[in-house]
Amino acid sequence: MELKFQVQTKIQKPVHEVFDAVYNPKKLSGYFTTGGASGPLDEGVTVLWSFADFDGGKPFPVFVKQVIPDELIVFEWEAGEPGDDGDGKPVKTLPYNTRVEMRFEALGPSSTLLRISESGWKETEKGLQASYGNCQGWMHMSLCLKAYLEYAINLRQGSF
Repeated sequence: MELKFQVQTKIQKPVHEVFDAVYNPKKLSGYFTTGGASGPLDEGVTVLWSFADFDGGKPFPVFVKQVIPDELIVFEWEAGEPGDDGDGKPVKTLPYNTRVEMRFEALGPSSTLLRISESGWKETEKGLQASYGNCQGWMHMSLCLKAYLEYAINLRQGSF
């Protein structure tokens, strides 16, 4: 069974505004990457996302694979699959990447459907647990994006 998921959120803003809030590092840092984003999500580049409220603010490389303005952002990043050494001490398994696809669909002049899917985890119990964590994270991100764009508030602040 392939480990993958999709979440979606309708945002009451034009598709270009929703796309830009993900693509633009300054806006992305206003509701998601609390420790910053090193640059825009341009095709073929690697940007660093940092979360001051998660994992000590360690930057995560994001390998941008495809960008179609106002339609699609595709990137890969490390699966982040946790493990242990058998004695309960945490260790990381050999790194591998998952694939994230963000699709932006205009539902009218002032409404956008954002779909985020992620796939590529190893078909193991640890891969399954990592996929659940990311599914929760992307749903949280999409709702924070909605609150940021529609109401100019940062829902992520104080959440973790």
